[in-house]
Amino acid sequence: MRIHILLCSLLFSTLAVQAGLEIPATDDGLPGAGPIRRYEWFQDLWKKKREGWATRVQGDKGAVVFLGDSITQGWGDDMGRAFGELKVANRGISGDTTRGMLVRLKEDVLALEPRAVVILAGTNDLEEKATPEVIAVNMKLLLAALKTHRADMPVILCKVFPASASKSRPADAIKKINGLYAAVVKDQPQVTLVETWKNFADEKGDAIPAEFPDLLHPNEAGYKKWAAAIRPVMATLGLVETAADDFKMEEGFESLFNGTDLTGWTFKDGAPFDGRTLSSDGRYLAKNGRLIVTTPSEGRKVAQIWTTREFAKDFTLRLEFRATPNADSGVFIRSLQLQCRDYLLAGPWKNLVKYKPQDWNELEVVVTGQTARCTCNGEVLEDAFKLPSAGPIGLEGDAGQMEYRRIRVKEAK
Repeated sequence: MRIHILLCSLLFSTLAVQAGLEIPATDDGLPGAGPIRRYEWFQDLWKKKREGWATRVQGDKGAVVFLGDSITQGWGDDMGRAFGELKVANRGISGDTTRGMLVRLKEDVLALEPRAVVILAGTNDLEEKATPEVIAVNMKLLLAALKTHRADMPVILCKVFPASASKSRPADAIKKINGLYAAVVKDQPQVTLVETWKNFADEKGDAIPAEFPDLLHPNEAGYKKWAAAIRPVMATLGLVETAADDFKMEEGFESLFNGTDLTGWTFKDGAPFDGRTLSSDGRYLAKNGRLIVTTPSEGRKVAQIWTTREFAKDFTLRLEFRATPNADSGVFIRSLQLQCRDYLLAGPWKNLVKYKPQDWNELEVVVTGQTARCTCNGEVLEDAFKLPSAGPIGLEGDAGQMEYRRIRVKEAK
């Protein structure tokens, strides 16, 4: 009798898990608009994936959840360990659409009480003839549901990857979706839009075969590039790279940034940010040894932060910077701007051979009189950069995220 009761309990538990995890037979009453796939293979995959996840809800709580389609699914359960020991949960289903993700959002994502959510979605909608406008509306609903669940939950929204017209995913339609996504997140500071189109696209706007062999799904090199694109944002959110910086400064140099707060920095005509970790506009952040210029939700927003000191003597400035794909920023030397960007995408120095995309690069500026020699990883950017006779050092934010660390200077005696 006891065994019978246990078996019945197990059966009812299994049925409860499976209830509601199949694709609804019709679109009636479903959120969003546009296509939901109901091919037999997709229905089987949808059910199998979701039933498996339903048994792991407790174990996956508090994870960073990746929501998407086959591109996300193909990264593997642990996202290829691209983010080290970070707890992740892969909720990608091959073939899924933005509307399908809306339907399964509650059980597959919100039930996990995620620490953060990373979204890549929209490419399959195009194959099913959905318009970019419909896709963007569904994304707006997804983001609204995440915000309603927890208003301060970070969301990383990846732009739709390039593909090919031969895959029913032409470049102009993908660019239209990405433009609409940018408009959707303009008033949502908890959402960071990451450039994941331009860094993958060829000159025609299609996927690069070396990274997308079938012009749709990334290979190992493609996944590595995707991880690199979002890792700096994850670091800013405190999800990865939280260890203290063990950098040892060279003899004769002094630090202009203490790594913990914005002491020694200010806005022009404003009060110093001494002791503060965040600038008054929320754009500049001191965290884990990095002075971060965060991604503006407006898409582009120019702002500068300055040292409270001015520099009139000859000096050498060294710093390291890391840019998200196509990020735009600048370093000001005595108030004159030297472009500091994701050079290979944003320029102006697109032919650097030592530049490391989405990794740390060293900028050195050697000032003699009113001229500076500027290099990046030893490659010359400006051999005779003309400067005023005196002025502060500044950092600018424009588009994307920029990080600076190990900012130090050595003045002539």
